[in-house]
Amino acid sequence: MTPIYQTSTYAQSSPGVHKGYEYARTGNPTRTVLENNLAALENGKFGICFSSGLAAMDAVIRLLQPGDEVLACDDLYGGSYRLLTKVHGGFGIKSRFVGMNNLTAFETAIRPETKLIWIETPTNPMLNIVDILAICDIAKKKGILTCVDNTFASPYLQNPLDLGADIVLHSATKYIGGHSDAVHGAVVTNSELYAQKLRFIQNAVGAVPGPQDCFLILRGIKTLHIRVERACQNAAKIADFLRSHSKIKQVFYPGFIDHPGHDIATSQMRHYGGMVSFNLFTDTLDYAEKLLANTKLFTLAESLGGVESLIGHPATMTHASIPKEERLKVGLTDSLIRLSVGIEDVSDLIDDLNEAIDHLP
Repeated sequence: MTPIYQTSTYAQSSPGVHKGYEYARTGNPTRTVLENNLAALENGKFGICFSSGLAAMDAVIRLLQPGDEVLACDDLYGGSYRLLTKVHGGFGIKSRFVGMNNLTAFETAIRPETKLIWIETPTNPMLNIVDILAICDIAKKKGILTCVDNTFASPYLQNPLDLGADIVLHSATKYIGGHSDAVHGAVVTNSELYAQKLRFIQNAVGAVPGPQDCFLILRGIKTLHIRVERACQNAAKIADFLRSHSKIKQVFYPGFIDHPGHDIATSQMRHYGGMVSFNLFTDTLDYAEKLLANTKLFTLAESLGGVESLIGHPATMTHASIPKEERLKVGLTDSLIRLSVGIEDVSDLIDDLNEAIDHLP
C-alpha cells in the first residue's frame, strides 16, 4: 500500500536544494502516486489533484482571462453553474449555457470570445448525452479549449481524452473514491502546457488534497472497475422497473434504446452508468417529498458514486442554486428524483423503491 506521507515540509540538503519535495502544498509523495494513477486511468500524461471537484473546476476556469467566455451545456451540476455565474462571473469571465445535441445550433452559438467549452456527459441530472468527439472536433477547428466533466461516467466507462478533449475533470469524491469518505478533485490532460499552468495554479492557490485523502482515493481506485460494473448492472434493472410502474411518468436512463442519446452513449461509453432519474406522475414537490421520506435502503443525501445507493431531489438539493426557470427549460421539475445506484442486491433495492412508491396516494 502507498504510504501516507503525513508531513507538511521536507528536509533539504542545503538552502534551496531539496530532495524532490520541499513543501506539501507544492508536492507530496502520496499525491504524486495518485496523480500518476489518475493520468493512467484516463490515458493521459499529466494528472493534477485538488481538494474537491469544484476546486479542480476553478483551476481550469483560471486558465481564462477577463472578457473570455465559457460555453457550457445547459444541463449541468448546480455547483458548476454557481461557480461560473456567481464567482467567476464577478471577475469578468462570462458564461452561457446551451444545448449540445444539435451540433449546427451549437456551432452557431460560438462567439469570438468563447475560449472554453464545458461539457458534462452524461449530464446531471437529466442524463443527456453529449457527443464528445463531435463537439471537440468543432472546438479544435476554432481553436477553443475543451474540458469534459467525466464524473458521472468515471474512467471505467468513458475516456474523453481519447475522443479529442483537451482536459478531463473528475469529482473524485464520487465513483473514483467510491466510499463516501473523502472529498477530492482531479484534472488530467495530455498537454504539457496546460499541465504546467494547472500545476502553477494548484501551488499558487493552494486548494490541494491532504495525503490521507489521496490514500483513500488510491484505495477506491483498486475496486473502481468492479464497483462501477455492479452499479451499472443494478441501474439497468432499476430503470426497467421504474419504467413499468404506473406511478412513474418518465424515466431518464441512456441505456433505453429510445433515449435520444442512446446511440452516442453506446459508441463512447462502455456501459450506460449507475445513475437514473425519473419524474413522478404528479409534478409536485409534495409527492416527491413523500417518496423521499419512505425509502429505507436508498439514503436521502447529496453526492453519488458510492457503494451505497443514494436518492436525491435535485431541485432542492444539488441544483438549488440554479433559478427555477432555468431548471424547467431542461426538464428539471419539482418532482424529478435522482438515484445513484449502489452495489447492494438489486432485488432489495427494487423492493425498497416499490414500497416507497406504493405509499404515494
